Amino acid sequence: MAKKDAVVLESGEKIESIGPWTIAWRKFKQNRVAMAGLIIFILIVVAVIVIPPMLGYSVNDYDLSNPNLTPGGEHLLGTDKQGRDCLFRLFLGGRISIMVGVIAAVITVILGCTIGGISGYYGGKLDNILMRFAEIVYSLPFTPMIIAVAATMLWVPQSQKMYTVSLLIGLLSWPGLARLVRGQILTLREQEFMQACEALGISDFSKIFKHLLPNVISLVIVNATLQMASAILTEAGLSFLGMGVTAPTPSWGNLMNLARDSYVFQNYPWEWMPAGLMCLLTVISINLIGEGLRDAFDPKELQ
Repeated sequence: MAKKDAVVLESGEKIESIGPWTIAWRKFKQNRVAMAGLIIFILIVVAVIVIPPMLGYSVNDYDLSNPNLTPGGEHLLGTDKQGRDCLFRLFLGGRISIMVGVIAAVITVILGCTIGGISGYYGGKLDNILMRFAEIVYSLPFTPMIIAVAATMLWVPQSQKMYTVSLLIGLLSWPGLARLVRGQILTLREQEFMQACEALGISDFSKIFKHLLPNVISLVIVNATLQMASAILTEAGLSFLGMGVTAPTPSWGNLMNLARDSYVFQNYPWEWMPAGLMCLLTVISINLIGEGLRDAFDPKELQ
């Protein structure tokens, strides 16, 4: 958060001066819908971190003598057909799904900012090469492509599946952010502060990563939140189809996959419905945060 400064007038009166980050935070707090989304998301994150260790189960805890128990008693959300606690698997699966979203968003931001920043700063042939490459990646049909690639990587160990899915999503999602960053850099590099950097002999690396990219950080933050929500949905879709995180490791996607069995769908809704509701609630809360950040960082409002 920006640090507050006080300007002292000749009359001795102090006037508080605040930066754009403080203004953006104040605007965000005034947006009740965005704050509600933030609170819901924080509660979900805390729950997926805290609840699994508290329950004391593991992914390999089977109790075949108590399959498909209805919610209540020792198992608040019942058990599945292997007798595993559904509440434990719900929140452990949420941890996996959210981690996939975070990792994919980080990869997207790193690639998008790096390629967009270099392309916008240098221009010329390097800009043409990088943007043509971005357009090639951008033109690939995202969903069919990621399904096809995921289907060919069945040899990946189960313990590495989460990271593989995150990497695939991140590698196919960066071109949009790169183009946005490039457009902003093309404008910023002509500003007076960049001329001062040139006069001081600052290296190109410092110009790009210490002076240009920090000025587009608001754009990056908004894009990262929306990308995270998209990655969670993508992982859920892949796992639902059996091409993402697979059993016994739970995720919201492979928990919803249980609904493909019509008997389970009709008779055991506690095994799949909570995962769908949690995934829906998480994605909505992240999108609300993203929209709130977009409004808060709107240049027209930072006056």
